[in-house]
Amino acid sequence: MAATKASKKSVSVPKITEETADITIVKEKLKSVAKELHEKENLHFEHLSFITAVDFGDYLELIYQFYSYKRKHSLTLRTRVLTKDLVIDSLTSIWKAADWQEREVYDLFGVKFKGHPNLKRILLAEDFPGHPLRKDFACKNDEEYILK
Repeated sequence: MAATKASKKSVSVPKITEETADITIVKEKLKSVAKELHEKENLHFEHLSFITAVDFGDYLELIYQFYSYKRKHSLTLRTRVLTKDLVIDSLTSIWKAADWQEREVYDLFGVKFKGHPNLKRILLAEDFPGHPLRKDFACKNDEEYILK
């Protein structure tokens, strides 16, 4: 299914007519659209399967995968954050599963989730320099962080 772009004025979620859908929204609408996905009876996305990111250089695309056990449909939601402004709303108040997943994206890509209750590294040492899945991350063999 082709991606549908939501306008800046629109908050409503497109009608899900197939078992799976893919939509793209502006980052400012993330929390309101997510709340609608979770609470609307005809959508009922009670499960957040995963959150990940892809670095395209000037921006990161965040990808959220949702599933409704009740309605038997899934949704891929995409949004972008500019690399010079890596801040987006946290979804932990809607799905508890977002907690560790947002921490992983923060740890590996450097995205800061506004409103996250415990945003800190989850995989790497607190003093690890940078975010290793970013395109601008300088790879080097740093003996201090290599497991022996």
